[in-house]
Amino acid sequence: MAHRPEPGAPVTPQEHPTVVETVNRIRAHVLEENGRSDIIRTGLDAGVFGDLYHTLMTMSWFTFFWASLGLYLVINVAFALMYYVIPHSVSGVPHGDFLDDIFFSVQTISTVGYGTMSPVGRLTNTIVSFEVLAGMMLNAVATGLVFARFSRPRARVLFSHVAVVSYDDVIPTLTIRLANQRRTLILSANIEMTLTRLMPDERGRLVRRFDRLSLIQSHMPIFRISLNATHLIDEHSPLYGLSAETLIGQNAEIIITMDGTDEISSQTVFARHAYEIGHVKHGYRFSDMIENRPDGRVEVDFRRFHTTEPGDMPKAPDPTP
Repeated sequence: MAHRPEPGAPVTPQEHPTVVETVNRIRAHVLEENGRSDIIRTGLDAGVFGDLYHTLMTMSWFTFFWASLGLYLVINVAFALMYYVIPHSVSGVPHGDFLDDIFFSVQTISTVGYGTMSPVGRLTNTIVSFEVLAGMMLNAVATGLVFARFSRPRARVLFSHVAVVSYDDVIPTLTIRLANQRRTLILSANIEMTLTRLMPDERGRLVRRFDRLSLIQSHMPIFRISLNATHLIDEHSPLYGLSAETLIGQNAEIIITMDGTDEISSQTVFARHAYEIGHVKHGYRFSDMIENRPDGRVEVDFRRFHTTEPGDMPKAPDPTP
């Protein structure tokens, strides 16, 4: 009978011959940025054009600009070809001058019309009518998309580069630092921390498991400058008794999410981040970034936001009885 790993055992290549393949297949990409190219989705009916609005909203500004410019040029060139094949279709434009036909198309689709070029004949006027309609629709869609991209709520929350495990108190704590990069408040902020691991199920198949890490304070009425999301690693914690080597073998990650209400726009904002176990520093704590100035004001030094300093390390058990 084949060896079946225990449910809490770390995942190693010796225990499961397809671990690397499985890890690559079910990695937790839920927190990665949009536009990743390392995941290829097949078997779905709806492609890019099946959810065009979402595609245009989630692409980068660089891609959005060049896609918009490309569509604008294609439409103008298409209508310019129609004017080009009709002899003497535009007054003020010599027949055979395709570049001037493009300029006429640009003036038509934008409804500018400088008066030096005008359509000639019913057929040309019919084409112009459709181009004006296409121009009004294109302008309306483009204006809506640009406004929606600019007005999309963003939390502007900064997460520390590393998480720290501190042994300064009796019970070790896992801490992640967050900062509000805006001058306005985030109201009713909720923070959730989760441990995700690859664990074998009862049949020995690897599955992604999510365990919630309870926080000392998960809800804040106001989030003004910075705060620490702290989890106690006690006997009730999913991290209790697990070494860093065990967590690395289980392809573990720590996921932290935050949601709240922006004070100015009254819109709900979200932020999220993920930490691999290699980004968790043991025996460290975050440096203080808030100081009182001599003039009575409070200075927040964000240059020290990611800075850590050594703390107490766990004491070895006393060998004497």
